[in-house]
Amino acid sequence: MSDAGTVGEQQKAAVRLRTPERRQMAMVVQCPDELVGLNHPVRRVMAVVERLNLSGFAEPIKAREGVAGRDATDPQLLVALWLYACIRGIGSARELARRCEESAAFRWLCGGVTVNHRLLSDFRTDHGEVLDALFTQVIASLVDKDVVQVSRVSQDGVRVRMSAGAGSFRREERLEALLAQAKQHVEEVRRQLDSPAQRAGVSARQKAARRRAAQEKQQRLEQAVAQLPELKAKPEQAIQRAGGGKYGEKVRCREPRVSTTDAEARVMKMPNGGFNPAVNVQLATDTQSRAIVGVEVTNEGSDSTGLSEPLRQQVEQRSGQAVGQHLLDGGYMRTDDIERAHGQGVELFVPPQTAKNPQNRGYELEPKRGDSEAVLAWKRRMSSEVGKEIYKQRAATSETVNADLRSYRGLSQITVRGLAKAKCVALWCALAYNVMHFAVVLLT
Repeated sequence: MSDAGTVGEQQKAAVRLRTPERRQMAMVVQCPDELVGLNHPVRRVMAVVERLNLSGFAEPIKAREGVAGRDATDPQLLVALWLYACIRGIGSARELARRCEESAAFRWLCGGVTVNHRLLSDFRTDHGEVLDALFTQVIASLVDKDVVQVSRVSQDGVRVRMSAGAGSFRREERLEALLAQAKQHVEEVRRQLDSPAQRAGVSARQKAARRRAAQEKQQRLEQAVAQLPELKAKPEQAIQRAGGGKYGEKVRCREPRVSTTDAEARVMKMPNGGFNPAVNVQLATDTQSRAIVGVEVTNEGSDSTGLSEPLRQQVEQRSGQAVGQHLLDGGYMRTDDIERAHGQGVELFVPPQTAKNPQNRGYELEPKRGDSEAVLAWKRRMSSEVGKEIYKQRAATSETVNADLRSYRGLSQITVRGLAKAKCVALWCALAYNVMHFAVVLLT
């Protein structure tokens, strides 16, 4: 290459680039309504919320005309925030509060109203009865529009991880010792805060926080101890169902353990094969529309503890319709439930338990001497081709709905404590599922 060419390349002009200038002042004129497009899903969610009757959420509000104090946050906004959060798979109040500052869709919902994680967390779990009525309101609307027909429903349970620590479970002796220590600690805190020398330099807020922390720990331990009588009775019931034997002796020797952080959580076998503190979320789904029409939360680890009939009754109360056919998996199989359902005019579709004797396997549905009318009708139903086709709808309905809630609606883990609050979380997820899938119908 010639010297002239080299000199020419060196004399080339500098590259021109667009670089960020973060200190440049700018006047931006923007309407909050322009944050999202006209066809954005968040607008549809808000439109549905605006049509719902939310008067129950406003009744406890103390901010009234002529009464001193600052304004309360609109329940309509908080309902819309949690519904859209569950649709987006957000199950944490802190994460939702962060999205309200950073996400355009959530900022559009807020419309300039500020929210924090405490407000969001309290609203999610403090209105259990009103939230349950809201869920019923949506179901009733879908029934009135002939979208939901609960003549055939499918039920399944999904075990959801709770926030209780896996190492927080203690036996009765240890719980009693911890409770005694907690009571002593509460008294020590009270004496320290009442002493002029000890409370010097401690603000009123710090005093209240110390008292509250000590009292809450004592309350959690008292709740754990209160769970022991119920847990002691369950092994005897399991032994009676199993018929005693070596299994009965093994169960009887087990000492019940309760979590010191969440007394109502129980160690359950999870879908991945492991064992974790969890609750059993029962969901009833209409097989025709695939709408969730029933929600219940229990700490029973097994589905064969009479969970089918209460949820069926709940579906009938919510919809005002009678359930004619009830689809269940093999874990719910109980002869007593078949008998009661037959007496109520309900056809139960549930596969039989596998015979213990390998020679009898495959003949579980054969009529036997002593079978009642209800059992014979169930065996004929499950062995018929029509019954087999109907039962296929169970997996196609319940399994897909459960997967939807676990994978996309934030039901993978419940971060609150107690069955009542856990049911609120499950209701929000189920309500969000119905709103997302039937928003167009609800708006017509």
